[in-house]
Amino acid sequence: MHLARLLPFLTAVLLAAVPAHAAASARPNIVLMMADDQGWGETGYNGHPHVQTPVLDEMSRTALRLDRFYAASPVCSPTRASVMTGRHANRSGAFAPNWSTRPEEITLAQILKQAGYRTGHFGKWHLGAVKQDSPLNPNRMGFDEYLSHDNFFEMDPPLSRNGATPEIIKGESSEIVVAAAVNFTRKVQAEGKPFFVVIWFGSPHGPYSGKPEDVALYSKVPSEDMRRRFAEITAMDRAIGTYRQALRSLGVADTTLLWFNSDNGIPIPNEQDSFNGGWRGTKGTVYEGGLRVPAIIEWPAVIKTPRTSSAACVTSDILPTVLDFLGLKHPAPQRPIDGISLRPLIAGDSMKERPSPIGFWKYASQGESQNGRWVSEERSRGTTPTTKQANILFNNFKHPVAKTTDFGGEAAWTDTRFKLVVAESRNGAKKKATSNAGVQLFDLTADPKETTDIASRHPDVVQRMRAELAAWQRSVERSLSGADY
Repeated sequence: MHLARLLPFLTAVLLAAVPAHAAASARPNIVLMMADDQGWGETGYNGHPHVQTPVLDEMSRTALRLDRFYAASPVCSPTRASVMTGRHANRSGAFAPNWSTRPEEITLAQILKQAGYRTGHFGKWHLGAVKQDSPLNPNRMGFDEYLSHDNFFEMDPPLSRNGATPEIIKGESSEIVVAAAVNFTRKVQAEGKPFFVVIWFGSPHGPYSGKPEDVALYSKVPSEDMRRRFAEITAMDRAIGTYRQALRSLGVADTTLLWFNSDNGIPIPNEQDSFNGGWRGTKGTVYEGGLRVPAIIEWPAVIKTPRTSSAACVTSDILPTVLDFLGLKHPAPQRPIDGISLRPLIAGDSMKERPSPIGFWKYASQGESQNGRWVSEERSRGTTPTTKQANILFNNFKHPVAKTTDFGGEAAWTDTRFKLVVAESRNGAKKKATSNAGVQLFDLTADPKETTDIASRHPDVVQRMRAELAAWQRSVERSLSGADY
């Protein structure tokens, strides 16, 4: 369906899907916070020898700490798409950093806006250009207001307010986006409406920078680069505290669901001064070090007793969880959703194990551009430069033929105990469906650090999990072809 014809239809469907009580002001506020490139081990509560995160440490002691929480992708843009849609990003062609999602996707912001929430986005977007004529800017994707960047940002960031020409805002980046979020929250609270606030920090993505006083906290760390990285994490932690204090001062902290996590694993290997809990792999890999991230849910009215959970959860779960708590139905129930509702875990601690597996897939995107762009190049070019890159050109291409085998790339399939990792052979050749070359199996219960491949010991488990993974990949391919629209 063409986008121009889709939007009125989508609005009507969304309105029809919202129950009569959806606009009730008694509904909880929803706040999603996400760090950029913060590894699982880069918090005080997870044992980092240097990093100071007193706010996150407090939250870990007083709220719900998720110790086996995964980013849906080991890189940033795809994880952000999973948060907004509840779907694996490959379904919408958001394969990697600087690959956009598609305008036809239905976001959590759109659904909550139609349900009577005021919606605001602050910080990193990275799902498409934030300029006004982009069909993928935060406003088009459901946010009433935004102060956002196409990608990551450092000190004195260039940010676009509601699609306007970006302006340099002097100051520490986490403080800036939180200040904007606080102002929005206060305004909405005065209106007597519930709010949906998304704060996606630019920290601690490299290149690193920080306030001198934050850098000075790490004077004993030999690496100047690492001192600045840790300073960014500490500044972000402090900004999280600023927002939490604003919720308390407004009297809405108890009735606000605040969900914090990172977008992927640590980008640097385990070396002097870096620490990620000993997980195998880094950002960009489908091993635990690339996917497992810090995560905490704070909601005093519901989470009355501090808890820690080791149940497997993923960023795709955020949308179905929020909809479940709010009693909202997805307006397009025929579309596959990869996440599940974590309501049993959050509200009652009755989910000790995840009831269904999680799929991860780094797509082999070579050759996709020959099918033509999904959104024109003109409308896909960003306007907010980074310290590494001028204006970004976001990619997303048509995919007219869905693969049914030989999927390529790297993928993983994990349940409570086992994790299957499948990759193309080292020379790039695709594996035959019957071959176990490039296949690894790990027992995450006995070997959470993925040190020992046990595929040869459990051929039955490998066969079952490969079949499940392939079935899921076929479903993803159908979505990628545009069949869901």
